[in-house]
Amino acid sequence: MSGEEDFCPRVRLNLWLETEEGMLFGLGRAQLLEQIEKQGSLNKAAKELGMSYRAAWGRIKNTEDVLGDSLVLKTRGRKGCTLTPLGERVLEDYRQWMQEVENFAVMTARKSFPWKISSFDEDMERIGNEKRED
Repeated sequence: MSGEEDFCPRVRLNLWLETEEGMLFGLGRAQLLEQIEKQGSLNKAAKELGMSYRAAWGRIKNTEDVLGDSLVLKTRGRKGCTLTPLGERVLEDYRQWMQEVENFAVMTARKSFPWKISSFDEDMERIGNEKRED
């Protein structure tokens, strides 16, 4: 391969939990909760992720229905919402699970393939450093 010293495949994963009713929680819902946490609004979170408010609300509502509890709570006196303690916990648990699975996947990929394998985070950091140097 030409440019072999620059050849560095990255591990990408998409993990989710589902039930008989369908999708319970995965990357998209985690990103939605992260944006709600950041933006303080489901509408702003949906816009940030390029989805309609209705689609975003439907995903949150579906997960809440399966869990039998709320992930987000409308704030009183203003438009907006925050994560409930359950929403915060599910988001943090998903982040932790995703990190542990990715670490294992990177480790086994490095044992299995002859190339330098990076995690997605490592690759994004490398790309960011290269852009800053330009």
